[in-house]
Amino acid sequence: MATAPRPRPTPSPLGAVRLRLASTPGRDRTARRIDGAWWPRSYDLAAELPLLLGGLTRTCEGITSVVVSAATWSALPGPVLVAGHEVHVRRTDAAGSRHSVCLLAPGRGRWDLLVVPPAATEAEADRLMVRAVERGA
Repeated sequence: MATAPRPRPTPSPLGAVRLRLASTPGRDRTARRIDGAWWPRSYDLAAELPLLLGGLTRTCEGITSVVVSAATWSALPGPVLVAGHEVHVRRTDAAGSRHSVCLLAPGRGRWDLLVVPPAATEAEADRLMVRAVERGA
């Protein structure tokens, strides 16, 4: 069976969120799976998180908190205002969360995103983002 060619991402304008989401997030699963990938431009959450959350308002409505790795993100911003509501940022020391962020929307779902290192090249980031979406790895 032939597969359709995968669309290539177009370069994001400065300030646009660099994100790829799985077409069918695994909401009813017992084992956690990656729902997408995010490639921030830096490890400055105060600058990066508003872009990410602003880009997700339609896909992941009702996000009230974001959980990030204490080992990866050194400084946490206070609550982030997105689409008129506050999103709280929390930190975890869980070993499995070092390269991911978890977005929580009570009663609506949870989304786990692989964080592609900001220093990754475009080719590396594209490969990691495609793999995360296709395999949930």
